[in-house]
Amino acid sequence: MDKTYVVKADEIKEQWYVVDAAGQTLGRVATRVAAALKGKHRPVYTPGTDLGDHVVIVNAEKIVVTGKRLDEKFYYRVSGYPGGIKSESLRRMLDKHPERVLTIAVKGMLPHNRYGRALLKKLKVCAGPEHPHTAQRPEPLPF
Repeated sequence: MDKTYVVKADEIKEQWYVVDAAGQTLGRVATRVAAALKGKHRPVYTPGTDLGDHVVIVNAEKIVVTGKRLDEKFYYRVSGYPGGIKSESLRRMLDKHPERVLTIAVKGMLPHNRYGRALLKKLKVCAGPEHPHTAQRPEPLPF
């Protein structure tokens, strides 16, 4: 009788990847990064097991958005009080906090539970070309 091999999280060596977002489309970068955080690029991928790697995104301020999305896409947050809804356009968000745009896009592609929150902690986003994770020697993420 054959037994199914299920990999454990402690059997996997985590790697660090770097993604240069300059000139790339927001959604395409986010889907690749979300798959790498989940570990879907590994041949021993097991759903619900944290097999993902750490991903550093640089040049988040140079991300490309197609169409009229810069002025028509809005991000909303609610304070909890009546009338406390705040909205901000994608153009303004890219000017003020470009790293949040990529973080929100990747967060929406991860599971919405404690597993997804643990995976999101492995994502580091930098607005410029420099990042503080050079000691981990990140490799370019293969697309």
